[in-house]
Amino acid sequence: MLMKINIEKYPEYKDSGAEWLGDIPQHWETLSNKYVFQLKKNQVGKKSGDYVLLSLTLNGVIKRDMENPQGKFPAEFSTYQEVKKGDFIFCLFDVEETPRCVGLSDFDGMITGAYTVMEPYENLDRNFLYYFYLNMDSDKRLKPLYTGLRNTISKENFFSFKTFVPPLPEQTAIAAFLDRKTALIDQAIDIKQKQIELLKERRQILIHKAVTRGLNPNVKMKDSGVEWIGEIPEGWEVKRLASFGKFSKGGGFSKADLAESGVSAILYGDIYTKYDIQINKGVRFISNETAKKSIELVKGNLLFTGSGETMEDIGKCVVFSSDEKTVAGGDVIIFEQYQNDNLYLSYVLNTEGAKFEKAKHSKGEIIVHTYGSKLRNIYIPIPPVKEQAEISEHIEVATFKIATSISLKDQEIEKLKEYKATLINSTVTGKIKVY
Repeated sequence: MLMKINIEKYPEYKDSGAEWLGDIPQHWETLSNKYVFQLKKNQVGKKSGDYVLLSLTLNGVIKRDMENPQGKFPAEFSTYQEVKKGDFIFCLFDVEETPRCVGLSDFDGMITGAYTVMEPYENLDRNFLYYFYLNMDSDKRLKPLYTGLRNTISKENFFSFKTFVPPLPEQTAIAAFLDRKTALIDQAIDIKQKQIELLKERRQILIHKAVTRGLNPNVKMKDSGVEWIGEIPEGWEVKRLASFGKFSKGGGFSKADLAESGVSAILYGDIYTKYDIQINKGVRFISNETAKKSIELVKGNLLFTGSGETMEDIGKCVVFSSDEKTVAGGDVIIFEQYQNDNLYLSYVLNTEGAKFEKAKHSKGEIIVHTYGSKLRNIYIPIPPVKEQAEISEHIEVATFKIATSISLKDQEIEKLKEYKATLINSTVTGKIKVY
């Protein structure tokens, strides 16, 4: 059902003048953004209590729960900006590192002054513009506008950039077409994601039981003294991470230093997007010269993500199990210890209880952070080392089928996302005609 689209081309095309785009339909216009958007900068001041707090996320603009807040909030919100329903929110700094840099708000509210709030002119369809800039952001096609080390897009550069627009009725028809088609794709993705969540929940229950109760169902139990752990076998201990290892931090290079070959490198984002419980091989490289300024990893190191977009992203733990020379980038927290089974520790530190402990000490609004100084105070259950290894092996075998099922569904979701991105790109750039 998703794939049944009659593909039709426009009768005539012309050169868009943009290398990434190529030709556009003959009757489409190119408008400088100063004729597309008008800048808004209305601070809420002392009336912040009258506004809902908003955030720009991968899922669009969302309301933040102020009654049950996650993360740190500023002492007061007087410098936050007013947002009206139908306003665009752009993140025009750290563009390369920010997962989503454009949002169209469905709500009235307020958002941090770090973002840029704009209102489109009335002769343009907001939804068409949103699809257009969502497409631009997906491949970071505004890269030629970046300035400075933080990949910032100045207001002047943004307003001089040209948006490619068809006549208003056609904009509305394109947006309506994409609303219908992307809703079907999103529905299919949502079903698969719920299936994945159920599989992950089953996996988490299995792991939590193994790392807190062991493999012997008849063993005598005792209270661990830690709420999230509950009871543990009588021969086990509960220890603070800092009591059997030391923390350090990667650094010395960034995404800008990445090369096609050289020394293997790991960025913090790779840990929560490309790896599960351990890293067997790095997927990025930096030059030998740059690597000299960085910390070289040791086989067996535990690596934590120091930053992320959500609470769930921060503090994810993986075992570095490679013999290859590898360095870690900034916001990778490194834990070195030799007393315990590293794979067991990784399983423990990725349980829901441990995630909650890590999230409690995080901070940040747009990007959430944690630090070794916070992770060091996490308490975890510690069985005898031989038993740790047995538990790790048991978990690996018991969760293999679950992991395989999750991987297959992830691949299906990626294909749907690719199809959605291709459909949006083809439609908002005039490669196919739907009007």
